[in-house]
Amino acid sequence: MPADGAGAIAVTVRVVLADDQPLIRAGLRVLIADCPDLDVVGEAGTGAQAVQIVRQARPDVVVMDIRMPGMDGIEATQMITAQTMTAPTMMAETGPTRVVVLTTFDDDDYVYAALRAGASGFLVKDMALEDILAAIRVVAAGDALIAPSVTRRLIEQFARPAPAPAPEPPPRPAQPPRELPSVTDREREVLTLVGRGLSNGEIAGRLVISTATAKAHVARLLAKLGARDRVQLVIVAYQAGLVSPSAGPHTPRQK
Repeated sequence: MPADGAGAIAVTVRVVLADDQPLIRAGLRVLIADCPDLDVVGEAGTGAQAVQIVRQARPDVVVMDIRMPGMDGIEATQMITAQTMTAPTMMAETGPTRVVVLTTFDDDDYVYAALRAGASGFLVKDMALEDILAAIRVVAAGDALIAPSVTRRLIEQFARPAPAPAPEPPPRPAQPPRELPSVTDREREVLTLVGRGLSNGEIAGRLVISTATAKAHVARLLAKLGARDRVQLVIVAYQAGLVSPSAGPHTPRQK
């Protein structure tokens, strides 16, 4: 990473765009070109191309479409997250490559699979352009994009076993809540708020602590629970019974 004139390090997020529609890639490329902290280092029209480009360019973030010819975005996401987590040299030099999946409201089944494959966030193709840029930065910083209005039902579905279809044998008993023996009371509070979709700043305000302290709690939870990112912490919160489906999505209070 190059240094600027004042001696500070100028951080540039390296991005790969993977979508089989050239117009979408072109639109995203033009959008990113106006951002000095973002740089498109590769484009792919298939999942296989995306995997190959990631091996060569080692980007920070891949913006990944789901439906592509040949290898789709789900399989590509699984390969990319697996190869970056099992390549110590790559990790030491550039950190892991994180994947943000492009989806629509009707693609729930695909998003469940993408979440299991290691995606760190979800974008909707018709969302505001500023939100797309913000999502890329959030994921590049090591966080995950949790938008309650979009992902809540996906996380809930992912965290619960599918019911047995009638008239098959009776469904299995509900799984007991996940135990969290190493988690402190304060960390349990933080995990609950993460599960409700709150940001670090919102958690800090709710618990009357600093944002840095909230971020430190989240980092410790990631380490203790072996979670890859914030998405997996949300899943753990549901599995542990800290967040109920009936609780309703978090809605920021108006100032």
